[in-house]
Amino acid sequence: MAPESDPIHEDELRDAWPVLAPRDRVEGFRLLPPSSADDFFLSLSSNDQAGLLQALTPSERRIWMRVLPPDDAADVIQSLPVEEHAACLALLDDTSRREVQVLLAYAEDAAGGLMNPRFVRVRPEMSIDEALGYLRRQAREQVETVYSAYVLDSEQHLLGVVSLRQLFQAAPGKTVRDVMRTEPVTVREDAHQEGVSRLFAEHGLSAIPVVDAQGRMRGIVTVDDIVSVVQEEATEDIQKVGGMEALDAPYFDVGFFAMVRKRAGWLLVLFVSEMLTATAMSRYQDEIARAVVLSLFVPLIISSGGNSGSQATTLIIRALALTDVRLRDWWRVLRRELLSGLVLGAVLGTVGLARILLWQHLFHSYGEHASRVALTVGLSVLGVVTWGTLSGAMLPFVLRRLGFDPASASAPFVATLVDVSGLVIYFTTAELLLRGTLL
Repeated sequence: MAPESDPIHEDELRDAWPVLAPRDRVEGFRLLPPSSADDFFLSLSSNDQAGLLQALTPSERRIWMRVLPPDDAADVIQSLPVEEHAACLALLDDTSRREVQVLLAYAEDAAGGLMNPRFVRVRPEMSIDEALGYLRRQAREQVETVYSAYVLDSEQHLLGVVSLRQLFQAAPGKTVRDVMRTEPVTVREDAHQEGVSRLFAEHGLSAIPVVDAQGRMRGIVTVDDIVSVVQEEATEDIQKVGGMEALDAPYFDVGFFAMVRKRAGWLLVLFVSEMLTATAMSRYQDEIARAVVLSLFVPLIISSGGNSGSQATTLIIRALALTDVRLRDWWRVLRRELLSGLVLGAVLGTVGLARILLWQHLFHSYGEHASRVALTVGLSVLGVVTWGTLSGAMLPFVLRRLGFDPASASAPFVATLVDVSGLVIYFTTAELLLRGTLL
């Protein structure tokens, strides 16, 4: 770390930040020039801001809490232990404290919890010159954005929106009502953050007004707020699909035992479930004893089904998250995945059959009934891949229908499910095709 008398550049600190200990982060932050310290602090995640604030002195903490806009201050407070919320709120001025308390009353993943209550507002009867003058005064009050002004009546109902460009281009004699755009895209204060992110993606907006049930405007959600939300949601889904609980924090910020706890739960479930594979194997131990060659292809069979199931569940989970697929589309997905499973199974089964026949021709590896073994493996792969594809595609729909997160249909869970059923399909096919020969 540089000597205390030597300032460091914010880019240097930003590059080193993920690997620095808390004490080193504080020392580095204090070495930033005042001109860049604000930008650096505001660029940090809420978890990092909270950690930094905890390590600063009370006077420093007050300064930096007051730099944050209300929505960011609420995020920081939610990142702190509950017992520190009141003390952190007390650092804010009266106006900001009231705004933050309103935001904290909303669910963390609701539009109301994401919004900033500071925005530019104008009245419909204002002249263009009056609106521009009023906008200039509000711009000095730390509003979130001045690119658009929201037109409200005396009871704060949202009537329309007018852009800064429209105000500058309008004739001076016109009023705001003459140039405003009515029926703007809005979001309810209790809307989930995933729905808000989809609105941004669909309409390409920089900000969306948040309204209550009576149409009164409560604040705005900006695109930079929703970018972090999208990243958090995607990270959470990926972690769940990987077969673990969501971490809810950066990797290095999660304690060792917390990390173990979040990973151990699903591993235990999968381990116990995988024991059913041994149960299924014991059910067919007589067949395996009479035809040892069948055991050679068990890994091939169960991995084919598990892989196809993992593919399908990953595709459907992501499609549901993006609303490319909805719950009512389950029948269309079933038909599509059934056909996909049959085609993929036929391709893999043909390759498996050809490989066995080729090795038999070259090395005589599988005995006199190699052709029947090859057909058994080929048909089993066809059945297992089809079943795995259907299982992986339908499980997210079942979970969504029951009110659970479809991402809980993790790829390892689907693979384990298909492992057990794949063995049943394989040995049942073997009993039918090899009876009277190897069995």
